[in-house]
Amino acid sequence: MENILVGRKREQEILKEALTSREPELVAVIGRRRVGKTFLVRTVYDPYMAFEVTGLQNATQKKQLEHFTFWLDSWLGTHEQDAAPENWLAAFQLLIRKLERQPERAEKRVLFFDELPWLDSRKSGFLEAFGMFWNSWASRKNVIVVICGSAASWMIRRVVDNKGGLHNRITRRIHLQPFSLYETETYLNSRNIKTDRYQILHLYMALGGIPHYLKEVRPGLSAAQNIEQICFSPQGLLREEFTRLYPALFENSDSHVAIIRTLASSKQGLSRKELISLSKLPDGGSTNRYLDELLHSGFITIWFPLNGKKKEALFRLNDEFSLFYLQFMENRQPYGPGYWNNLSQTQQYASWSGYAFENICLNHIAQIKKSLGIFGVYTQAGSFRKTGKGGQPGVQIDLLLDRNDNIVNLCELKFYKDRFSLDAAVAQQLRQKVALFQTYSKTRKMVLVNLITTYGLIPNEHSIGLVDKTITMDALFLPVEEEY
Repeated sequence: MENILVGRKREQEILKEALTSREPELVAVIGRRRVGKTFLVRTVYDPYMAFEVTGLQNATQKKQLEHFTFWLDSWLGTHEQDAAPENWLAAFQLLIRKLERQPERAEKRVLFFDELPWLDSRKSGFLEAFGMFWNSWASRKNVIVVICGSAASWMIRRVVDNKGGLHNRITRRIHLQPFSLYETETYLNSRNIKTDRYQILHLYMALGGIPHYLKEVRPGLSAAQNIEQICFSPQGLLREEFTRLYPALFENSDSHVAIIRTLASSKQGLSRKELISLSKLPDGGSTNRYLDELLHSGFITIWFPLNGKKKEALFRLNDEFSLFYLQFMENRQPYGPGYWNNLSQTQQYASWSGYAFENICLNHIAQIKKSLGIFGVYTQAGSFRKTGKGGQPGVQIDLLLDRNDNIVNLCELKFYKDRFSLDAAVAQQLRQKVALFQTYSKTRKMVLVNLITTYGLIPNEHSIGLVDKTITMDALFLPVEEEY
């Protein structure tokens, strides 16, 4: 089945703007593994591509240079293949000579270096040679040089924030995110997979918005059946994905995985102090780097407390598949036929899906704001947590929208298989949350309670006068443009 470029509207505009600019362009495309970076670049730039090479994972400098030379000859060579240069400086000089021999074009030529972190093996001198290539040749030509990498933190630290020859040379940057629910639905429809939004939510809880994972979804099957085949069958694409994912992106990946495992064990998120204590990682610069790398790569997020101290910020695991794997896949082999179809009907899954739904909501703040009619209002989204002291109860609120028009939206998130009915106990808990938030935060803003649930609310004596507005799962599927 042919892949179709879905969504990515702003990203496509950025790439096309580079084609029509009057300047040479150095474009950095950053994003986690399997998110569709290479597909985006190839689809938009296919008619203009003059050279492309992809780094080899865990290869020596010699192997990388041999690989580079093969693709150099494939794109720009003659019938006689060149011997591999001894170093990267010579390799880029060879690339320049071959490009100079090509006939002039009216349109820009695109040179694509994919998985740049893999090309830059230890002490190889690759980045220095690449800097020479850009500064002495490409920056004076009618070209677009695209650099791409799944190790987002490496790309930012070594290239975007480079202090040497590449300092301030990036002209355009794209940080490609996983599909939203809207893009996921559009993508599935483009592949003739017709299903309802409740089923898509279940798929998203397990697979997230990663196109490479979603392309495994087959028509005519329920979400549970698809997850069974993709994650649990002997030939399933994601059966061994977790054990390969982090080592492919990070050095010392055991430390990154330790952070992921620790965060997966906490539904409310963890402060830095709590995370270090539970993961048993050292409290120092190396752990800060691991956290920074996971943040830049999109696997974790940090939620700053409203009206609180920065040290009270909470780290949360953001990657849906990692959450799913650690909860249901790890240490459960061998899986028998029908394993997931059976487990997905249990109370264990029902309880976990409530937590997964919360994460989905936190990743769709713009859609929630649009549904509330406050998309154009400056808003700070955050969490709120206070530990009880002196007989006073504590409070945990996962999503607050602190608005510039003197209102705070307190969002209660509920995943339910039918319309939700608020009983006396839940209503009392909500009232207590509002009261404790007002007391602890000392806010003078009006607090509105919003319920975000799958199929909506059945109004009754407990909800009337308490819940200001209810948002169904349909709101999470709204298309939204970026907020600036």
